[in-house]
Amino acid sequence: MADAPTGKVTFVGAGPGAADLLTFRAARAIAEADVVIWAASLVQAEVLEHARAEAEILDSATMSLEDVVAVYERAAEAGLKVARIHSGDPALWGGTQEQVDRCAEIGIETEIVPGVSSFSAVAALAQRELTIPEVAQSVILTRLGGGKTPMPPGEEVREFARHGTTMALFLSAARSGQLVRELLEGGYPTSTPVVVAYQATWPEELIVKCTIGTLEETVKEHKLWKHTLFLVGPALDAHGTRSHLYHPGHFHGFRKADPEARRALRTQGAQGARGTQSPQDAQGPRDAQGVTP
Repeated sequence: MADAPTGKVTFVGAGPGAADLLTFRAARAIAEADVVIWAASLVQAEVLEHARAEAEILDSATMSLEDVVAVYERAAEAGLKVARIHSGDPALWGGTQEQVDRCAEIGIETEIVPGVSSFSAVAALAQRELTIPEVAQSVILTRLGGGKTPMPPGEEVREFARHGTTMALFLSAARSGQLVRELLEGGYPTSTPVVVAYQATWPEELIVKCTIGTLEETVKEHKLWKHTLFLVGPALDAHGTRSHLYHPGHFHGFRKADPEARRALRTQGAQGARGTQSPQDAQGPRDAQGVTP
């Protein structure tokens, strides 16, 4: 007796927009799908070139969660493969988990294919590394509170800003004045560099560099209120020091260290440890708004 047909839902990260930022795995999932559900307002139409001519194409912009789940139920009953295309990476602000949970209740197999997040795409467009030795070694991904989705206690932008490291701020352009206030209250100087990115990797993309002090006027000048990401932090204009990764004094499983370079590197590390201070400390005292006198 033949096994009953089993369906599958694959959540596909389509990246920030450009169709050629799809992974090979994502393109294969779309090509194998009987049903493709995609976010037409957030994903470029070229991604559908991977779909079969006979595949059913649905625009999620017109669908509620219940509508989408109904497709998953139909797929489970008929043994269909569904490609659910999300913008960016499904791990971030994609409404993915609630769908995965409903699929588990239905009893249909799921797979998640990661995608390029917009913060990575914007860093690439700005030609910046977000972690610079001795300047910033962490990246905080967050959004401004006060929107449709409440922020949990302790996750306010001002609290994260106290770390002084690199921040990627999503879904915050409509309240740029509040964003600036919270960044300053957290301790960033007004001169802190910012990259403002609208529709990154789309034909109409706009990448503008400014500072926290000019962020609000930059947003209003370009009339930005959605599809905008901010990168903030001292790493965005810092060169830092040489990393250890390719230093001749650094060794790993595939390369031996040069003895003389190794001694110099260890001496340098010891001196750095004695005189280390944070980038914010190095900028001197600040007033109540985080501005260096």
